[in-house]
Amino acid sequence: MLQDDDRAQRLLSLTGLTPDILRERLTDRQVLGAVLEFLANHEPDLVLAADALNVAPEKLIAAHRELSA
Repeated sequence: MLQDDDRAQRLLSLTGLTPDILRERLTDRQVLGAVLEFLANHEPDLVLAADALNVAPEKLIAAHRELSA
């Protein structure tokens, strides 16, 4: 997802995250939730991320729902 500069900038802009936060705290529940929220709100990015991770987009949405609960 961060390989594309435009997509990376959109992620950072919409979530308020920084590259340092992503590197240092990606396993943090709040950071992961913000990334999954970003993906859930933009299907093209969701599909690209799912393909890159070799998972179904539905699994990412399920993870988002679980973190949001």
